[in-house]
Amino acid sequence: MNDTQRIPFRHIAIEGPIGVGKTSLVELLGKRFEGVMVLEDITNPFLEAFYEGREGSAFQVQMYFLLSRFQQQREIAQMHLFQRLVLADYSFPKDRIFAYLNLDDADLKIYEKLYPVLEQEVARPDLVIYMQASIPVLFERIRRRNRDYEKGISKDYLKRLSEAYSYYFFHYRETPLLVVNTDEIDFVNNPADLEAFIEQIARCRRGTQIYVPLGSQRTETLASPGKAER
Repeated sequence: MNDTQRIPFRHIAIEGPIGVGKTSLVELLGKRFEGVMVLEDITNPFLEAFYEGREGSAFQVQMYFLLSRFQQQREIAQMHLFQRLVLADYSFPKDRIFAYLNLDDADLKIYEKLYPVLEQEVARPDLVIYMQASIPVLFERIRRRNRDYEKGISKDYLKRLSEAYSYYFFHYRETPLLVVNTDEIDFVNNPADLEAFIEQIARCRRGTQIYVPLGSQRTETLASPGKAER
């Protein structure tokens, strides 16, 4: 069986909090399987103001991301006409996770008038991969990549974001879901970690599967062991 036959999906979205390694994994899989990579546009002009806590910046940054993500997702829908694997480093519902984390009630009322209208036109992935990591690991990865606009991110914000992601995916039923803790693995520098994970992706079918790599002892629990697949 060749590589292109190993993955039984045509559209995979990789999700997780800031710093978890979504884009790196998309690039590795895209190169390996000659897939089309859809990388989130991170050139939001309001991000710096948001991380600095300027008034009104939360709504500005959220609306900019919402429309940017929607435009990209419309392009993904067109890609479904072809047979190449599409790999995205986010899924559209990510926008709502951030909106409820960052917007006040007044802004959310406006947001909720627009989001459901756009969501109807967005293609649903065949598989979502949810990457987890502990807060110290996320914080260290963000520090290492040294993006200017991310220097204002606090550990408290990362904690709230990680909790919001966990809550969302605990209740997730829309597509097959693969959950992986990344504290103890390195897809970029350890080929064995990547190979083992690709094998896990190939085995995914329905429901939720939780992949606990060998050596991982700090897995953030999404569900009890008896509910690992549903």
